Amino acid sequence: MNTLIKRYLLPFLLLTLFFFSCKKEKIDNKNIEKNKSSYSLIKYAKGFDIQVFDTYKKLIIKTPYPGAKNKQEFILATVNFNDNTPKINGIKLNIPLKKVIATSSTHIPMLELIGEESTLIGFPNTSYITSSKTNLLIQNGLINDIGNGQSFNTEILISLQPDAVIGFTMGNTTKMYNTISKNGIPVIFNGDWLEETPLGRAEWIKFFGALYNKDALADSIFKSIETKYLQAKKIAQNAKNIPTILTGVLYKDKWNLPAGDSFAAQLFKDANTNYLWSDSKGQGSLVLSFESVIEKAQKANFWIGSGFFTNINELANANGHYTEFESFKKRKIYTYSKKRGVNGGVIYFELAPVQPHIVLQDLIKVTHPELLPNYQPYFLEKLDE
Repeated sequence: MNTLIKRYLLPFLLLTLFFFSCKKEKIDNKNIEKNKSSYSLIKYAKGFDIQVFDTYKKLIIKTPYPGAKNKQEFILATVNFNDNTPKINGIKLNIPLKKVIATSSTHIPMLELIGEESTLIGFPNTSYITSSKTNLLIQNGLINDIGNGQSFNTEILISLQPDAVIGFTMGNTTKMYNTISKNGIPVIFNGDWLEETPLGRAEWIKFFGALYNKDALADSIFKSIETKYLQAKKIAQNAKNIPTILTGVLYKDKWNLPAGDSFAAQLFKDANTNYLWSDSKGQGSLVLSFESVIEKAQKANFWIGSGFFTNINELANANGHYTEFESFKKRKIYTYSKKRGVNGGVIYFELAPVQPHIVLQDLIKVTHPELLPNYQPYFLEKLDE
């Protein structure tokens, strides 16, 4: 379960951006750095930036992985780079990309939203993908399975000759990624999972928009997400009661739950609930003893996010201590794990990062049902008997 969790765990654009994203004519290499004035496309995300210049874009990955000391910089342009191209700091990439390898299931819906899922030619352990649309490509032999987790088959990967690998890693660059880079294949780390806010994480769709020269489309999609999220957040402020929230489960005798600076904690806050660990520090997970959790959350009104358990009996049989919580006794436990894809994977882990407005609406419906009387939750379901 821990491996699975790790894997799955603007101002308005100027009108000129539209024309930039649509124009694909060749640009003289000598003029690629003609004008150094730029503007950023990013509003919420902290882990990356996209700077737009007159004739190229710079994609900056500020936080490739936890504790990273160095950032990545990529120069993106429709021009064909050659030996006469002026020197600009960063790895040069011709866009739009034609062939890519993704390494996290969270990349799949973003590729689909901008209509570029057909460029995906490889993925580690394709059984993790829940999307029926991308699974059809897998069934037709268009997406290669390149291994498991962080142990790719580099021989197969290199033989596919992708334009880039969209990397995912929990720590410092591994030998595997170094091997890929040394073979001339750019590795671009996607750190969307490190963002502190739901909108910051969803904004990584612009990362893919930049790589495919579809900035205007990605921005339009994100603005729709942002608008719906902020509307739901505003509705939540009308709640008359603010319920207390417990989340997480025991794993190897330790209780794992999101830290107070995480995007999950922000979701609870925006739903106008009292997440009991909202004042804790950190963007990742807290690892606590059962005793400290029950001392603080025994009387919590709701238990939201109960691991991979699909019913109350499974939960009770796994550990009798779970029955000591008031939320268990009152059957106010909700899970994200019931909705599964064609291969049995949890859809929430794949789709939720780019649909935070739906997650927020689900939380509001469960904790403040009177505010969304006609809404039916999509991800969140009650843990039944």
